[in-house]
Amino acid sequence: MKKYSFTIRGNNYEVNIRNIDDEITDIEVNGTRYEVEVHRAVKQAKTPKLMRSRIEPLDHGEKARTSKPTERKGAGTVKAPLPGTILEVKVKQGDEVKIGDTLLIMEAMKMENNIKADRHGTIESMKVNVGDSVLEGDVLVEIGG
Repeated sequence: MKKYSFTIRGNNYEVNIRNIDDEITDIEVNGTRYEVEVHRAVKQAKTPKLMRSRIEPLDHGEKARTSKPTERKGAGTVKAPLPGTILEVKVKQGDEVKIGDTLLIMEAMKMENNIKADRHGTIESMKVNVGDSVLEGDVLVEIGG
């Protein structure tokens, strides 16, 4: 049982809350019992819910998606698997690379990720530099046959 003291317009009231059952509360005011209907206000959450809007990938004349190791190999591109920042570039235009060679290091979600070649070939062009921010699906490197 909870006890409260109220002063309303100079009058003192001793209130005991005896029982709360859903919206009906059994209270005692200065020795007299009452059943009172309590209207509860719906409390707003202090933290708002975040709703993500749908984002369509950019179309650069080809599908904006990441490279997959199972895709047909040929002259192609290496794309960013996640949004992030380029920390280190390990190759330059004209370098020969093999499957699995590290092309660059990218920071994404506070982790360093090695971006590796998915095919043999020659680096035709580097599309990023150290410090660049990239989005998922951005072309990082073009590798030619």
